[in-house]
Amino acid sequence: MPRNDQITFGPQVCGSVSAEAGGGREWLVTDGLGGYAAGTISGLRTRRRHALLVTSGHVALTSLDLTVTLPSGVKVPLYTHEWASGAIDPAGHTHLEVFRLVDGLPRWRWRIGDVVVERELAMRHGHPSLAVAHRVVSAPGPIGLAVAAMCTWRTEGTSRRASGPALSVEPVADGVIVDGAYRLHGPGWQPAGFWHVDVHTRADGADDDLWHAGSFFQQAGPGQTVEISVWAGKLGETPPPVPAVIAAERERAHRLVTLSKAEGYGEALVLAADRFVIRTPDGPDVVAGYPGQGRWAGDTMIAYEGLFLDTGRVDEGRELLISRTRAAVGEPSGPAAPWLRHDPLDAPLWLVHAVDRHVSRTGDGALAAKLAIPLGRLLRHRLDGSGPLSLDPTDGLLRLTAPPGAPGDLPAVPRVGKPVEINALWVNALAAMCELLGETGRDDAEPRARLRLARESFQARFPAPEGWLYDVIEGPATTYPLGAGAYHDDPSLRPYQLLAWSLPYAPMRGRPGGAVQAVGEALLTPLGLRTLAPSEYGYQSRPPAEPDPAYHQGAVWTWLIGPYVDACAATGQPVEGLLTGLAAHLGETGVGSLGDTAEGDSPHRATGCLFSARSVAEVLRVKQRYLM
Repeated sequence: MPRNDQITFGPQVCGSVSAEAGGGREWLVTDGLGGYAAGTISGLRTRRRHALLVTSGHVALTSLDLTVTLPSGVKVPLYTHEWASGAIDPAGHTHLEVFRLVDGLPRWRWRIGDVVVERELAMRHGHPSLAVAHRVVSAPGPIGLAVAAMCTWRTEGTSRRASGPALSVEPVADGVIVDGAYRLHGPGWQPAGFWHVDVHTRADGADDDLWHAGSFFQQAGPGQTVEISVWAGKLGETPPPVPAVIAAERERAHRLVTLSKAEGYGEALVLAADRFVIRTPDGPDVVAGYPGQGRWAGDTMIAYEGLFLDTGRVDEGRELLISRTRAAVGEPSGPAAPWLRHDPLDAPLWLVHAVDRHVSRTGDGALAAKLAIPLGRLLRHRLDGSGPLSLDPTDGLLRLTAPPGAPGDLPAVPRVGKPVEINALWVNALAAMCELLGETGRDDAEPRARLRLARESFQARFPAPEGWLYDVIEGPATTYPLGAGAYHDDPSLRPYQLLAWSLPYAPMRGRPGGAVQAVGEALLTPLGLRTLAPSEYGYQSRPPAEPDPAYHQGAVWTWLIGPYVDACAATGQPVEGLLTGLAAHLGETGVGSLGDTAEGDSPHRATGCLFSARSVAEVLRVKQRYLM
């Protein structure tokens, strides 16, 4: 179970570009603003989003290709590219001796006989800036280090071809400015200016052209370094020296771990959690995942407790909850925030949950007083019948009248009717509103009456004869063909029912937990929970390349381990060992982090986003809560 400074790979892993070895293990560092650097531990770019500087939604510097000139004059390239022809050339990865993630920062070491060279990099927190140090660890004499800057300037997920406009390169002191967007700075700049055509990224199945802007060059002996800085933003302001940036980021990692009081592999989870918390002009926010994920309200609020409360970032979390609540209810007025444009149906319910958890754990009555009334208005607005969710006055439960539009939403299979997790969240939100109003001495008669009816209806309607809960009740015949006018209660065995036990005010709390046991027997895997039991019709182990309802037809969702652990604890079932596979997984794909999905069948290969805020946050939360 790796700690934050103990994730290490030797030559048999990092020296191979196969998906089972170094080509399938990815690293990530971030700048705290939404920008990042990412790649594989072998050095091979397998995605168009793999780059050393991604900022403002644009890919900038794709790679720094290192070539060593030995004392004998022999030139040895230590970088690696794959081409549209299928060729891997050059094969610099074959010289990799070790890759380490040290305090969350990646470090490579190459060996060419008695010559050993090391690269370490960090992003300067709060700035779109990268610092890269190349250190000669050992050599019989001075060696030459040439570092070629492979550049582009394009939006994430797209390609740039040589047939399009050329990149502008403006010479400045100790480097250049590329396309007016970012600056390269280092010793011995030698201009180049030509395209490398048809660089292939296998994970995307895409080809891209890279602009060789030029190279930095320096002779260096044992113990000496070649330092390169790359930054966007204020191009006239040179960032601190590379060693200072790296040292500051290492010290910051130590502070984060100390603040969280995490131990063991929890230290790695704390550093992983930090990657998702960013600062925007509107305050703190959360990136749902890297690379390529945006900011999603539902993901943010599911991850809130783990990202903020279990890492000691209470003040930042408080600021986030206030800004998100104000944005959700239209305060201040103006264009909707990016996350509101793709607001999942359950996001307001998760927002109430996050506020309640903050108040419960911190005793922040002032926050309850500030947000209780706006949250009440938000819930009434979302259930006024104008949207896809409406309140059934006969039983007090929520009905979904149309399938959700966002593929990442929790209820993403046809769930028309009354889905179990939406209504578990609804009961929990009503109880939380009663607590928040009570905290401030306000009248809670209305939500308390609604809570009583909804809880009683939930307990009466959702238990299924099979021994677990219905996934959806009162689904129409158009969704579940049974004949005109018929309604159907869907007993498919899915994990979403866990929320009926796991939430603080869950409607099935205190009730027998046979359903939780059934979910564990059929859905639990080492990396999370399957979204559909293998025995059910329509089960698919491997999700498609693009998110769609099949993502919920058997694929494993890692973050659901959190509700499962809570549900086990609530029903008196053991929780020991439930995170063992996930702790080991920290070194398998997204190095030092956890992804969002995996295949339903063994060996549960990781799929989708390899760095997921929900997954990291939920594993950290239950580890901290239950001392696992």
